[in-house]
Amino acid sequence: MKEWIELALSCGFTHAAPVTPEKLQPMEAVRDMCRADKCRAYGKNWTCPPACGTLDQCAGVLHSYRRGLLLQTVGTLSKAIDTRGYAAAEQAHREAMAAFTREIRKAFPEALCLGAGGCRVCKECAYPDPCRFPEKAISSMEAYGLFVTQVCRDHELPYHYGSGTITYCGCVLF
Repeated sequence: MKEWIELALSCGFTHAAPVTPEKLQPMEAVRDMCRADKCRAYGKNWTCPPACGTLDQCAGVLHSYRRGLLLQTVGTLSKAIDTRGYAAAEQAHREAMAAFTREIRKAFPEALCLGAGGCRVCKECAYPDPCRFPEKAISSMEAYGLFVTQVCRDHELPYHYGSGTITYCGCVLF
């Protein structure tokens, strides 16, 4: 596991820690947040609900893996509401996820890679037509019903790193 943590850090993540797939518990309350459709992707994106599967299906997928990593990108904010800081940290997280996904799938082609927020490989998702880049598409932890702060607590990795920071999380199971 140490080599995968080192690889994750070299891909640009700020923190990486082992994750136990059995501890990952999809929650209906998280899926309800997706259903509220504030991001305008519910029912319009292959990596989001309902297309990514029911909670039971997502739980089955999560629990089919033996090991994984929890991955974090912590950004610095210059003020309390810093949209540029949020965007920069999110972009850094997406780039690290893409790089790590490419590397982990060389060893584990069926690795499940879950990021932060919806998939943005394409400017507009092809849904309901077939996904144009299924090998690059990444669902979010929330799409799988995971309450991110709880996942962090369950794996003894902080989520909040102090005022003036923003944390983006991902999870890779293999």
